[in-house]
Amino acid sequence: MSIVIRDVREHELDSILALNNAAGPTILPLDAARIRRFHDTAEYFRVAERDGTLAGFLVGLGSDAEHDSSNFHWFRAHCERFFYIDRIVVASRRRGGGVGRAFYADAQSYAELRYPLLTCEVFLEHDADPVRLFHGSFGFREIGQHVMPESGIRASMMAKDMCSHAWVRDTYGEELPDEPWLLRPRVAVAESSAA
Repeated sequence: MSIVIRDVREHELDSILALNNAAGPTILPLDAARIRRFHDTAEYFRVAERDGTLAGFLVGLGSDAEHDSSNFHWFRAHCERFFYIDRIVVASRRRGGGVGRAFYADAQSYAELRYPLLTCEVFLEHDADPVRLFHGSFGFREIGQHVMPESGIRASMMAKDMCSHAWVRDTYGEELPDEPWLLRPRVAVAESSAA
């Protein structure tokens, strides 16, 4: 019954694409090329397993990433340095079972050592109140709204201060200690498979 959060594996990309495109109107559809690009370039691309099956995924990008999302560019115009959750998808049969909270805890643990702000958006159409409440209960606040020009969808632009970031930056600068748990997720997988 435990939830395991781990780095995505290349052979899972088709399953992740299907999961994304079955998520409904609160998640924009993707194609295989976009999933491949996330796999090849995203700073954070992790999946959740529950009972040995894929339960969801989360894609995150740092503020310096090359990313064409208008929501990402909105944050870039309004925030100096941030970690952006591009998308989180939880399989419908796993919603309400803690997978989303496990993802956010893992993403926050990653982000707070590297960025002062954790950001995401919530679409305001399609009964967004449960999703906004989830984010609010996790410490996010709305810092603005944005209408996506490519779809006309209005999004609540949300942010959460990473309260540990200032201490980490002041203590360690840009060089975190050489500890396995501090490695960027994708780097850790590459190094462990090379050994």
